[in-house]
Amino acid sequence: MPGIAGIIGKGLRGKDTRALDLMIECMLHSPSCKSGTQVNDRLDLWSGWVCQEGAFSDCLPVWNERRDIFLIFSGEDFTERGEIEQLKARGHDFAPENAGYLVHSYEEFGMAFLEKLNGGFCGLLADLREEKIVLFNDRYGLNRIYFHENETGFYFSSEAKSLLKVLPELRRLDLRSLGEFFSCGCVLQNRVPCSGISLLPARSAWTFAPARSAKKQAYFSAEIWEKQEPLPGPQYYEKLKQTWSRILPRYFRGEDRVALSLTGGVDSRMILAWAPCPPGTLLCYTFGGIYRDCADVKISRKAASICGQPHETIPVGREFLSRFPSLAEKTVYLSDGTMDVTGSIDLYVQEIARRMAPVRVTGTNGGETLRSLVAFKPSSLCPNLLEPELARHIYAASATYAEELQGHKLSFTAFKQAPWYMGSKFVLERSQLTLRMPYFDNELVRLAYQAPPEAVRNNDVSLRLIADGNPALGRIGTDRGGTLRALPGVARTRRLFQEFTYRAEYAFDYGMPQWLAKVDHALASLHLERLFLGRHKFHHFRVYYRDELSHYLKDILLDSRTRSRPYVRGACLPEIVKGHLRGNRNYTLEIHKLLTLELIQRQLIEQN
Repeated sequence: MPGIAGIIGKGLRGKDTRALDLMIECMLHSPSCKSGTQVNDRLDLWSGWVCQEGAFSDCLPVWNERRDIFLIFSGEDFTERGEIEQLKARGHDFAPENAGYLVHSYEEFGMAFLEKLNGGFCGLLADLREEKIVLFNDRYGLNRIYFHENETGFYFSSEAKSLLKVLPELRRLDLRSLGEFFSCGCVLQNRVPCSGISLLPARSAWTFAPARSAKKQAYFSAEIWEKQEPLPGPQYYEKLKQTWSRILPRYFRGEDRVALSLTGGVDSRMILAWAPCPPGTLLCYTFGGIYRDCADVKISRKAASICGQPHETIPVGREFLSRFPSLAEKTVYLSDGTMDVTGSIDLYVQEIARRMAPVRVTGTNGGETLRSLVAFKPSSLCPNLLEPELARHIYAASATYAEELQGHKLSFTAFKQAPWYMGSKFVLERSQLTLRMPYFDNELVRLAYQAPPEAVRNNDVSLRLIADGNPALGRIGTDRGGTLRALPGVARTRRLFQEFTYRAEYAFDYGMPQWLAKVDHALASLHLERLFLGRHKFHHFRVYYRDELSHYLKDILLDSRTRSRPYVRGACLPEIVKGHLRGNRNYTLEIHKLLTLELIQRQLIEQN
């Protein structure tokens, strides 16, 4: 998977080269990946990288003309082309279509070059003139760097499994992190499931030099954006429209084929309405299920047709279910245990999407950026399932979450939710293709801090922007019944129906309360779930676990190894598994976490 890895410092007493090779080998998950290393004894640096052939970073290491500065980089940068051409005008020699210009930007602007970068990335810069190394990442922490520091040096990698490979003493689980994972679906505060490993904080620029302590600094502060004054509604909208139309073409450039992941909501449709692509040139695809065409598929197909663009449905059905065991294991392994087994869906659909187009543009984070939506919160699980010590950490996770949620809501979604919660999904998607997310564009996020309160309450601003980009697209209702300028009675009826079917589907899927599970079991012959499932969602794990995946559940969760783990009450596992398989109980969320935890133990702790 694309990324960087290395050791800074004294290292493993002469074994550093072999350790670096092992770290890089851990990241080579595809035959299409390329890798390399760059060692500098003078700086006590052993560094390496993995990238996709033909990618933006397929030019490493990048040297300046005097060969006294080099850079390794992973990710993409969406800086305006005019700024790159200015470097050419100043006499620098580089190929503008890849990351070659970045080292020259450092020569011109020093460490301020990091503030100019725009995208998801991580990297390492070595300045031989000043005898220093700078390890950095993007301002949202989208491209993860895991690290561990001990008396032998500073170890870092885009994948935690690389660290576990060369530092086996780190192969132990942290109960506080597990408690947050069970409660919130992610680990908070830049920690990870394994003890002794942390995430490099977002917007970091950590400087290392021989015989000196590291300077661990941030090159950007969210307070700069928070202190902006809100704009009046009309002025904000006009600036948003101007900004959106100007930045969006950045995400469609390059020689590789680009496709748009389209849904029934407003965020991906906003991209479609303003995409710089003539009819017939932008492939759109949508993920679908097995029961019926869900709202996403129906609406997306119609939207693509209006724009004259081809549309494909990627089905998640019997093939996915037959591959679930291997996909679940791969999900946990690739995400370093930070994504639960539901990420197998993402892995499966991105594999297919890659064959259609190697670059995926997505509306991910649109609601989070423009409407400050919080995507996760603490939840409760079966109280008798876990040992008391881990259960205490689950309760404590709610307090940690509440503490982190304080302050500006957009700062939480951009700088905490994005790396901690959404980052695991991004890891899986980037393992299969190049992921481009316009809603993380620096200019757009900065502007979002100036939104007036009324602009973030609903989808009206996005719907208006869609209509201004393509009036016909603006007349299509969303998957939740939202439309612009619809007849009041019609609009309300549509919204109420969509809201009812949405909540009913939730109730018959993973949100089914235990009393309803008993009723559903008593009426099993009627297959009531068929009335509701598949209208809004394309995957339904409560039913999957009960039916097609029942044998896998029993093989993993009733295994003696699983039942003997110190954090689980093994005697409760048969009751949970059998109750769910009978259909008179719903333990979907518990099964997600239990399966994931056991696969972390097997894939990362015991085997690696």
